[in-house]
Amino acid sequence: MHTSSSARLGLWLWLGVALLVIVADQITKTLIVGSFALHEGVSVTSFFNIVRAHNTGAAFSFLAGAAGWQRWFFIALGIAASAFIVWMLRRHPEQTLFCFAVSLILGGALGNVIDRLLHGHVVDFLDFHFAFLQPLFPMGHFPAFNVADSAITVGAACLIIDELRRVRRA
Repeated sequence: MHTSSSARLGLWLWLGVALLVIVADQITKTLIVGSFALHEGVSVTSFFNIVRAHNTGAAFSFLAGAAGWQRWFFIALGIAASAFIVWMLRRHPEQTLFCFAVSLILGGALGNVIDRLLHGHVVDFLDFHFAFLQPLFPMGHFPAFNVADSAITVGAACLIIDELRRVRRA
């Protein structure tokens, strides 16, 4: 019984982490939408701008040019992935780094699902640009991204670290 209640408490902790990501993501996107017109931005440093961009696709605008079906596909994918992540959180409450990682991914995925449901696209605004990226991206601008994307990336990196640690222990 104690294990079950501590597992439930752990699940709520990790869902709270995901909720924090969602709230931070949605607040920043609301601020951007309220402050900038589409494609409008401001230079912050020589390599970083805040610019309002809309992405109807996935990472790196994958499928952005599709006929509109991708919106519902990415919503369904995000919801399915979220259900799977909650299931994993319930199965592995004792794996702290793993649970932290998938909680970040959960929050990021749901943050972008909310955008797709509300707007039909994801709002991006973090624009980094470096000369060494010019061979890969126009004028060296890495594709704009947001807090949800950042959480997903950090979560994926934590999953890799967790797996490397698990392999090392084995």
